[in-house]
Amino acid sequence: MSNETQISALISHTTKALLDQRVRATGVKKSHLIEQALRHHLQALQELPADVIVHPKLVVTRKSGKAILKQIASGRPNQVLRDLMRDGD
Repeated sequence: MSNETQISALISHTTKALLDQRVRATGVKKSHLIEQALRHHLQALQELPADVIVHPKLVVTRKSGKAILKQIASGRPNQVLRDLMRDGD
């Protein structure tokens, strides 16, 4: 009896393209790459506090989206951003 189980999941075309690109670039088999990525993600979810997990997709409301666009359009960096950018000098 095998110690492996097959799973099925629907993924976006973009994710599949990224997966295929990584497989071609590294020569690693898809099943191995998916296994390692899933283990890494699940371990991070177990060990890290929920507030430090950065999700790869953020959903904003129409109101918050307009606020973000307004801040971007202003073009004026705040002091925190200036300090961050100056930190490398």
